[in-house]
Amino acid sequence: MQELKQFNEQRAEIYWWFSSLFSKELTEDDLIAYQTPEVRAFIHGLAENESLAVAAKRLIDALDRLQQRPDAQLELSADFCDLFLTSDKHAALPYASIYLDENKLLNGVPAQQMTQIMLEHGIEVDKCFNEPADHLAIELDFIGNLIIRSNALEMESHLESALTKQKSLIEQHLLSWIPQFSANCTKYDEFGFYSAVAELLVNFCEIDCRYLSNEQ
Repeated sequence: MQELKQFNEQRAEIYWWFSSLFSKELTEDDLIAYQTPEVRAFIHGLAENESLAVAAKRLIDALDRLQQRPDAQLELSADFCDLFLTSDKHAALPYASIYLDENKLLNGVPAQQMTQIMLEHGIEVDKCFNEPADHLAIELDFIGNLIIRSNALEMESHLESALTKQKSLIEQHLLSWIPQFSANCTKYDEFGFYSAVAELLVNFCEIDCRYLSNEQ
C-alpha cells in the first residue's frame, strides 16, 4: 500500500505539472527553471518510458531551441495565446465542450457535467481562474486532487475502488477529447513546444489508464 501511495503522489504531481502548462503562459522565471538540471532530469525520466519517449524528446528539443529563440518568453506567450485564448479557426481551444458538445459552445454540457462531478467530490473551481470546469487545466488539477485524496484511504479495497474511478474519469473526461486537441496543437503550433506537451499528455493518460487497469 505504501509503495502504491508513493507512486500516486508522483502521478498527481505529473497531472498538476500538465495543468500548470495549460493554465497560463510561462514566465521568464519558469523558462529559467525549465533549463535547470532538475527539470531536465524529470523530462528525461519521462522519456525513458517507451510510450512517452517520442513526445518527451520533442519537448526536450523544443526547450533546446527556446534557448536560441529571440524573445523566447514573449514568443512562447504569443504561441499560448494564439492556440488557447483566441477563437481563431487555427486555435486549439482547451475546452472539452468544443470537442464533445453538439453545439461546440463554451460552457456546454461537458462543462456542466464536470462542475457537478467536482461538487460531488467537494471540490470547487478556483475562482481566481476564470474558466469553465471543462478547461483542460481544471480537469487535470481535479484528477491530481482525486489521486492525493485517495491516498488517505486505509483499506486496500477502498483504494482499488478509487483507482477504478480515476480511470473512468480520465477515459470519459480527458481521453474522450484530448487526442483531437493534441492533433490541433500539432497542426497549428509551428514552434512545437505546446504540441509536444499535448502529445505527451495524451500518451501519459493512456499509460496511466493501463497502469490503473493492471492494479485491479
